[in-house]
Amino acid sequence: MDGAESTARMRIIEERDGPVMVLTLDYPARRNALAVPLRVELEQALERASADGSTRAIVLTGSEGVFSAGGDISGMNIATAHEGRERMRRTHRLVRLLARGNLPVVAAVEGWAVGAGLSLALLCDTIVAADDARFMAGFHKIGLMADMGLPATLPARIGAGRARDMLLHHTQYLGTEAQRIGLVDYVVPKGKALEVALEKARFLAQEAPLPIAYTRQWFAEELERALAREADWQAALFVTEDHKEGREAFLSKRKPVFRGR
Repeated sequence: MDGAESTARMRIIEERDGPVMVLTLDYPARRNALAVPLRVELEQALERASADGSTRAIVLTGSEGVFSAGGDISGMNIATAHEGRERMRRTHRLVRLLARGNLPVVAAVEGWAVGAGLSLALLCDTIVAADDARFMAGFHKIGLMADMGLPATLPARIGAGRARDMLLHHTQYLGTEAQRIGLVDYVVPKGKALEVALEKARFLAQEAPLPIAYTRQWFAEELERALAREADWQAALFVTEDHKEGREAFLSKRKPVFRGR
C-alpha cells in the first residue's frame, strides 16, 4: 500500500443490539477487502463476543453498501510456501471461529460479496441479501483456488454443478437469483439487509443456545476436511508465477496471461 492507503480507515465496528452483537467490516478504501489486519480484528471481535455471556447471536455486515470485495490483493506478497501456510493457518483461525463457534451468525449482505467476501458470507448460518447484492467467486482470476472453506460451503448450498460453474466460470448471481438457487436464505429491498438480519438474529438469540452450538458443530465437520486440503494447495499456489501474474495484472487493471507455472 502507499502512504495514503496505509492510513486509510480499517476497522471492525462493534455495536450491541440487546443480545445481538453487530460486527461491521469497515475498510471503505478497499470496499471492505479482507486485509490481514482486518481479519485479525474480526477474529478478536468474535472471540470477545463468544466470551461475553450476554451475547447470544452475531450479525456480520459491511460498511457503505458493500459486504466485502474479497481479499486485499495488494497485501498478497507471499515469498515462500512456508509463508503461504502460515497465512492460511491464521486465516483458518477466523474460519473456525465463524463456522464452529457457539454463537449463531447472520450475514447482512449489501453490494458485492466477492472471492473471500463470498467465503465469509457462506461461513454464516443465515444469509440475508439485498435484491441487488452480487455474489461471485473469481479466485482463478488471480491464479488462486477458492479458500476459507468455500469448496465445501458453496456446493453444500447450491450443489456441485452450480458450485463448479461459479468457481470455474466466475458466474455471478444477483440477490433474487441467488435465493432461487439456495445461495442465500432471504432477499430484501436494497438497504434493508441489516434490518432483517437483526430480526433473524434476535430470533436465534431467544433459542436454546446449546442445541444451536451442537448443530453448528455438525455442519462444520465437512468443512474441516476442506481446510486441511486448502492449507497445502493454496500455500503452493501463492508462490506460483501465475499468481504473481494475476496479482500484477489485477493491480495494473490489465488481462493476465497465465502459463501454468
